[in-house]
Amino acid sequence: MPRVYIGLATTFHDPAIAIVGPDGDIRFAEATERFLQYKRAPHCEADLATYVPRLLKEYVEPDADIVVATTWGTRFTEFLTRIAAAGEFTVDRLMQFPAALNRSLVPEIGERGLVASLRIAQEQAGLGLLLGLLHLGRPARFSLRRYDHHLTHAAYACFGSPFAEAVCLVVDGMGETGASAIFRYADGRIEEVRRHRGRESVGFYFGLVTDLCGFDQVKGEEWKVMGLAPYGRRDEALVALLRRLYRVENGNLRFADAETIADAVRDIEARRPGDVDEQGWADLARAGQDVFEEMMAVLLADAEARVTSRNLVLSGGCALNSSFNGKIVERTSFEAVHVPSAPADDGNAVGAALLALKEDEPAWKPQGRRFTPYLGAGLCTEPMERLAAQEPRARRLGADIVTATARLLAEGKLVGWAQGRAEFGPRALGNRSILADPRPAGMKDAINAKVKYREAFRPFAPAILAEHGPAWFEAYQETPYMERTLRFRPEVRERVPAVVHADGTGRLQSVTDAWNPHFHALLEEFHRLTGVPILLNTSFNVMGKPILHTTEDAILMFYTTGLDALVVEDWLVVK
Repeated sequence: MPRVYIGLATTFHDPAIAIVGPDGDIRFAEATERFLQYKRAPHCEADLATYVPRLLKEYVEPDADIVVATTWGTRFTEFLTRIAAAGEFTVDRLMQFPAALNRSLVPEIGERGLVASLRIAQEQAGLGLLLGLLHLGRPARFSLRRYDHHLTHAAYACFGSPFAEAVCLVVDGMGETGASAIFRYADGRIEEVRRHRGRESVGFYFGLVTDLCGFDQVKGEEWKVMGLAPYGRRDEALVALLRRLYRVENGNLRFADAETIADAVRDIEARRPGDVDEQGWADLARAGQDVFEEMMAVLLADAEARVTSRNLVLSGGCALNSSFNGKIVERTSFEAVHVPSAPADDGNAVGAALLALKEDEPAWKPQGRRFTPYLGAGLCTEPMERLAAQEPRARRLGADIVTATARLLAEGKLVGWAQGRAEFGPRALGNRSILADPRPAGMKDAINAKVKYREAFRPFAPAILAEHGPAWFEAYQETPYMERTLRFRPEVRERVPAVVHADGTGRLQSVTDAWNPHFHALLEEFHRLTGVPILLNTSFNVMGKPILHTTEDAILMFYTTGLDALVVEDWLVVK
């Protein structure tokens, strides 16, 4: 009887499910937001009863012995249950707490409400799977294991890294005891070196900056701060105010008391210009990013001092800060950095499943190469066949699809490109992408206005043939998951202005034939036609929505936005 491991990410946001075979092969991994088309899927189950049956039929043998593994540890879950039993999580009780910021840099009532939601997520873990098994007529029996939150972050990141040994730093908003942890990774084993204890949170700090800039951290709009920061000027007064929020004692971060935090925030808000609109406060974004990097430097220095390694594995929500990730090698003693494709809480579904496997098979070791990010749902082309019956411009081109698409791109067309299995993580990596020619200076504005409907300051990413990376970027580093920002060489910036940000950088994706042969072939053909080995690559969605999930989603977006062409597998339709 085969044993299959189903991992669940069970935080109050970004739930996800992963299915791992007995050999450690990741059969499936996907964030719940994709199926629901509900951004971040707050307070939703990871194992949706309406979705689990089809996953079980496709990826789990009927006679399998199932182990369900979740993030957030047993002792912590039991503690939450006791607190709930004492009535501390009722709405009436929560409303008695103040709305003022606490030492975590969030409103006290809000933090307690999030913890209450976290408790509910732990209580319902596995219920959807139970119902799904009953729906299929299979025995509704499985074991349930729980693993510490930061350990699941570390497991997904370390096991999926190309390193045999490394130091792992996890930094996010909150864990069982604090918001960061350091691990030693060697010989397929993960050892906790230091666990932060306390309310200090770099993740919550960046969330506060997001709100102060005029955006919404609840919606996950931290991205906007990173995109806006290069447009801001260095305002030393704002930097000084943000520095009042924390201090460094003996190499450790310490946040200020609630009164000091409240005073600093009031002073920041008093400096807010009257003309700031939905485009945000650029000077504060710049200051917020700069101070974030100061805080991360403190944590990295601690990791360097505790574990001797030239390899860094970085995970947790703060590892999504690609602007900082690209600076780590030049600012530290680390020679190589690995950030997984899903470093935030959705990645913990894979981490939990692999920890359960490792518990049963202590001799199991990862293969020592990066996990593929293409782990999500595939595409059905039957909707394209139905479309072709009524739409004469819809054609199936077979092997000619790459050449035809490259020509459209070289002509300046905006192309929706959907291929194979979806990416696991928040970034489109050539399978659920909107693609465009990076050479026209107005291409960025055209996509923002016609397709994405988002703020004009937000940049678009360059996908580049990896072998050409050193010729286009200074201090080039392979970046398969679009996880770090690097500086374009000055002499090439004018050739691809649509993907060069205001500070001369780009959040690149390195593309190789081994990682994504179809996307690599498209880039090669575009390079042959234009002499440029880069395409503008952005996620196949509109602002506020997750990356699309089905072919029907792609068709709908094609006909309701300014896209010029849609490619689904080897099908092409043009306007």
